[in-house]
Amino acid sequence: MRQRISKLLARRRVWSLPYVIFMAIFIVMPLLLIMFYAFQSKSGGFSMENFVRFINQPEAANTFIYSIGIALITTIICLVLGYPAAYVLSKLKPSNARLVVMLFILPMWINVLVRTLATVALFDFLRLPLGEGALIFGMVYNFLPFMIYPIYNVLQKMDPSLIEAAEDLGATPRQVFGRVVFPLSMPGIVSGIMMVFMPTISTFAIAELLTMNNIKLFGTTIQENINNGMWHYGAALSLIMLIIIGITSLFTDATSDEGTGDATIL
Repeated sequence: MRQRISKLLARRRVWSLPYVIFMAIFIVMPLLLIMFYAFQSKSGGFSMENFVRFINQPEAANTFIYSIGIALITTIICLVLGYPAAYVLSKLKPSNARLVVMLFILPMWINVLVRTLATVALFDFLRLPLGEGALIFGMVYNFLPFMIYPIYNVLQKMDPSLIEAAEDLGATPRQVFGRVVFPLSMPGIVSGIMMVFMPTISTFAIAELLTMNNIKLFGTTIQENINNGMWHYGAALSLIMLIIIGITSLFTDATSDEGTGDATIL
């Protein structure tokens, strides 16, 4: 009996079983339920009326487009601010870099609602109006570390001999960065973009607090429909958002592969 148990535990498939069960219950099943409700009418039959309703309602479509715009603006700002910070961190001594990275990560230990409420208090103290500007500021503040860390992680693992080889071949600092460092850092950039864009497009609490509920994002629309018992329409909106995020993931993966390939050729 003991030998059978030991042989069973020696198999790698057995150790992966808990993860498979977890994924099936908390990932696969919720996604299947979203698809089931999205293509179901109030009477319980198969229907596309939820998606037709989304197309025919300009308010929901405009909110969706506006949310994508806010997510793109936030992602671009985080990339513009995060890449130089990550690049500088990668040039520091490992001990100093770890300390600065820890300072970036420390605010993430605080709940996002508490950080957002602190941002509201800051704007109130400075007598600045809450609105679209406050929303973008709060988004960047909350998600900037998610852009910095992946890029820094890639840059600090980069082989210094590649930069030395480019310099030995007569490349200027600008050429070294543009043709070696930046292409090789594309996996970190792609990871940072995904970690910022995906939660930004689906968030609702930050928008409600920093705009006094005057600006509605797509996540807020989904939340309102589900809270009001409109599960079918809310599931359809969630599925639309998941499809957009999936397309974005495929696009960013392709961009990452192209950037890595260019660096390899050089």
